[in-house]
Amino acid sequence: MNPPRPTPTPPRALQSRDLKSLARETDSPRGGSLWLLAPEQIDQLAEDLQYDRLDVEQAALRQGVIPERYARSLNALTQQDQLALLESHVAMVGLGGLGGHLLELLARSGVGTLYAADGDSFEPSNLNRQLLATAQSLHQTKAKAAQARCHSINPSVRLHVRDQYLDSDGMLDLLQGAELAVDALGELAPRRKLAQACHTLNIPLVAGALAGWSGYVTLVRPDGIHPVEFMGGDDSAEKKLGCPGPTVSLVASLMAAEAINTLLGRPALDGRMLVVDLRDMSFETVTL
Repeated sequence: MNPPRPTPTPPRALQSRDLKSLARETDSPRGGSLWLLAPEQIDQLAEDLQYDRLDVEQAALRQGVIPERYARSLNALTQQDQLALLESHVAMVGLGGLGGHLLELLARSGVGTLYAADGDSFEPSNLNRQLLATAQSLHQTKAKAAQARCHSINPSVRLHVRDQYLDSDGMLDLLQGAELAVDALGELAPRRKLAQACHTLNIPLVAGALAGWSGYVTLVRPDGIHPVEFMGGDDSAEKKLGCPGPTVSLVASLMAAEAINTLLGRPALDGRMLVVDLRDMSFETVTL
């Protein structure tokens, strides 16, 4: 089972610490000033006060201080948006092509707590498209590579990763404590199990898939229809049409954007599906 969801109340030592006095003041592009805390300051505060980096970053934003790693997200996101992301809990299944890129984007965006699962290991055929697949990670488990990558790009993110394929009970267990799920799976059967788990637990689901140069992204509400329901039982589309890197990274980027939109209460694909085709650079939206 996932670790219990912590209360958003900041630790007392952080509540009483004036973090703005430690921050660097700089001009805001919109006028006025910004106060920034560098990553090494976050590290030092976490060590001195014996709290997670995530605790420190949340406390800083509550005081109007921006962890510098998120400074270039400002204006696209407000300070309150960034705090909401740091307080968010997201579960994702799959750490391959879509999942590796999604993990990267969600971690860099500052989604504070991630639960993820994948029981697979890397093989040479993954190198064309899977961000976590490198010459050094071949034959390593995707879970291990994900943990290392996430820590290297944003050690403030709490990633709880499972090196296992999930059955229906495992899906339900992974989703405990999450407010949003992300479907980064490849096969139809586990997609159906994940959709059912989201329905059971009343959790919205961002789903995406691709084959060749085409793909789709959608947000499925707990009482909504997952596109997998009208795809039959043929899992061979990716093998027949291929998985080129540009399609994988684009679909993952769109999924990450919709996940962030949903966490911030402004989903764009609620009950709709965005269909893309990179052969002719077409983007169409259909109602589900």
